[in-house]
Amino acid sequence: MTGDATGDATDDRRAFVRASGVNVLGNAVKILFEGFVGLTFGSVALVADAAHSVADLVASVVVLVWGRSSFDEPDATHPHGHARIEPLTALFVGAVISLLGLNLLYDSAQGIIYGVEVEFNVLLLAALGFSIVDMYLVYRYTELVNERLESTSLAALATDCLNDIYTSVAAVVGVCGVLFGFPLLDPIAGGLVSLLVVYQGIEIARENVDYLIGAAAGPEQRAEITEALRSHPDVEGVHDLTVFYDGVVLEVEVHVEVDGDMPFREAHDIESELVDRLRAIDDVGDAHVHLDPSGIGEWKDQPDDD
Repeated sequence: MTGDATGDATDDRRAFVRASGVNVLGNAVKILFEGFVGLTFGSVALVADAAHSVADLVASVVVLVWGRSSFDEPDATHPHGHARIEPLTALFVGAVISLLGLNLLYDSAQGIIYGVEVEFNVLLLAALGFSIVDMYLVYRYTELVNERLESTSLAALATDCLNDIYTSVAAVVGVCGVLFGFPLLDPIAGGLVSLLVVYQGIEIARENVDYLIGAAAGPEQRAEITEALRSHPDVEGVHDLTVFYDGVVLEVEVHVEVDGDMPFREAHDIESELVDRLRAIDDVGDAHVHLDPSGIGEWKDQPDDD
């Protein structure tokens, strides 16, 4: 790895740590403020909102401590690097979000069935307003940093921030419902938001499971890779193309047919050019190109790559 590449990796790691640290701080401040106001004025809704943010805080700490390992260089025990730690941490966050959503859904159902007892106080709205602003600022910062990093775990934390905003807005609707004599709005709004939270948690988990198990790339990505190979003037055929996820990046393995009589050095240069072409494609992390003499017919038939 060149010095510039090493410097970029170090900068990315620092940016990742800052963004995940901001999530830890934002969740901690929300818990303390909402918890204080909720306990002071006896608001179960605010105490519950602060309590479920504890799960968000745990997820943020896991990403901060564990996720930054994805930037570590390959070593003797992990010769292909630590990239799969990234989707593993995101999978954890997705699971936490889903469990949180199910818990909120249960609480909302209980409120609808048995009713709720909430006493209105303007400080409840003030605390919820503070929480919304707090989570929005954390969300915007996380998104800003992640525009360059494209981290799945930071993306999961950003989604979690949005979920916090949605639940706080639902709590605002509920508090206003109490103010105007419709306390049932609180559990109804909470139930609708909890369904969204569960859906987002499942989507995050599903996406990152694909990364972890080495799922295949989609047809559009395969077509782009095949075109990049076939457009080289010395390539006469492409076969046995395999494209799969190694962590959050794609790994390409392919056999390429060229003139079998060309000098070995020229063939080596063509192979290097093809590897560079593939690595230049978005999402491709590494590529392995095997050159075959054209016309010998020793490969498996793959009509989509012919």
